[in-house]
Amino acid sequence: MTVKFEKLKKTIIKCNKCPRLVKFRKKISTEKRKQYMNQTYWGKPVTGFGDINGKIMIVGLAPAAHGGTRTGRVFTGDKSSEFLYKCLHNVKISNQSNSDHLNDGLKIKNTFITPALKCVPPGDKPLNEELKNCFGYFKSEFEILKNLKIIVALGKIAFDACTYFYKSKYKLNEKINFAHDKIYKLPDNIFLVGCYHPSPRNVNTGRINEKKMTSLFKKVLKLA
Repeated sequence: MTVKFEKLKKTIIKCNKCPRLVKFRKKISTEKRKQYMNQTYWGKPVTGFGDINGKIMIVGLAPAAHGGTRTGRVFTGDKSSEFLYKCLHNVKISNQSNSDHLNDGLKIKNTFITPALKCVPPGDKPLNEELKNCFGYFKSEFEILKNLKIIVALGKIAFDACTYFYKSKYKLNEKINFAHDKIYKLPDNIFLVGCYHPSPRNVNTGRINEKKMTSLFKKVLKLA
């Protein structure tokens, strides 16, 4: 299974299917942010990482412009990752409360984390066509996770990507709408959990806080 996943990762990293996204990730990697001017940006699609034998999958929208697109790992090196890993460390899913770069020693237990869209979109707004192009990769990652029991979708677009995947496989009788802390049982007995995205916008407005998100992941661990 590890060989299959490594092969998939190589395929994803070489992807140039979406001209708009290729152009945008190159622009970000060349222009850079002032404080990272001396760093070499990853500047390629970002794959999922973690425990492929785990029961939990956390799905985000896309790598951040100066987070995952810079570091090469989703939820790494930005404000969203700072908040997320503080909460994951609280419940012992991660071995540390920070996710800074590829060699920072981070390990996640029983969990796989991936972006629904593998490249950063302008304005954090992917086109439907771009999501569809990436859907095959998301599906392949999904199918590698043989022990999967729970999907935690961070934000509405990630949640919609998960329901889109399920609609392609099953007829969903229940109307599934995104809401924080709402749990749905899917036709294959996997649970889908909605969670607000750990973005600074949501944290600063109080929509999500450390207590709320830690509480949600405690529930997830009980379900697992």
